[in-house]
Amino acid sequence: MKAVGLYRYLPISDEASLIDVEMPLPAPRKHDLLVKIAAVSVNPVDTKLRAPKSQVEKEPKILGFDAVGTVEAIGGGVSLFQIGEEVYFAGDVTRQGSNGEYALIDERLAGHKPKNLTNQEAAAMPLTTITAFEALFDRLQVEAGKSILIINGAGGVGSVSTQLAKIAGLTVISTASREETIAWTKAHGADFVINHRANMLEELQKVGFQMVDYILCLHDTYQHFNFMEQAIAPQGKICSIVELTQPVQMSVLKDKSATFSYEFMFTRSKYQTKDQMRQHEILEQAAIYLETGQLKSTLNKVLAPINAKTLRKAHQIIEEGHMVGKLVVEGFDYDDR
Repeated sequence: MKAVGLYRYLPISDEASLIDVEMPLPAPRKHDLLVKIAAVSVNPVDTKLRAPKSQVEKEPKILGFDAVGTVEAIGGGVSLFQIGEEVYFAGDVTRQGSNGEYALIDERLAGHKPKNLTNQEAAAMPLTTITAFEALFDRLQVEAGKSILIINGAGGVGSVSTQLAKIAGLTVISTASREETIAWTKAHGADFVINHRANMLEELQKVGFQMVDYILCLHDTYQHFNFMEQAIAPQGKICSIVELTQPVQMSVLKDKSATFSYEFMFTRSKYQTKDQMRQHEILEQAAIYLETGQLKSTLNKVLAPINAKTLRKAHQIIEEGHMVGKLVVEGFDYDDR
């Protein structure tokens, strides 16, 4: 099968950073779906995994997580899906990725593609949706009627988190700094938007909040840590998806009996937790929200076809750090290399 992979971890400007390769068709195991890929989304995690380092792969490493496609074959233990059904999923960090004509995914990590979405729209959603669901409902355990601050509201996870927080009955304050990102954040349901390039405590106070019940940090945890300590309410909860780059003091959090947690959507698959089915359930619930119009796809840019040249361009766009919403690459056509 055709795929896009790498042997060496190189700057994206190097044509060898992502290359077109031929791979054997993978065979599904007990709970696996073999999915024929129609479209994929490129996320910051793809660029981080591809980032320059000395490691060299003996066999091509296939990246890619978000995907939508059709089930072509199933393992003997599959009970949730049938051959011919359309699915969407966010991948598994321990396996080869979705940047190929076919990919394997455990059925417990996949959901039925929302019927009202195009392949492009559906491919934009799984990783950010699972991340947002887990952050809000598994880590923060949000309750209706309370307030949440979402730092970096215009990104992929921020765009979904804002919508899900509104569905959950929260007052949502999101951060954005550019005219384009402010408009995007408001369009996805934020009640208030504050500027994360200004004094954020003052910005928060301007919209009527001294503190908030929850904070979801989707950007540089270290940079925002002191602010978050001041802004979180006593017994409030903070969740971040970004690792700390330097040590921090947590004395204010202790004084407030506040909770700090991390969200990493690959935890369940990486550690083979007993509740992997939770991700199937999340994607099924998200499909209902999408089909009923409560949740909107965050697709904002489409490239084609799926090949090394196009994916190098997609990685470059993501690395520039200005992408609003999600970027999707669709369709295999290897004539344009």
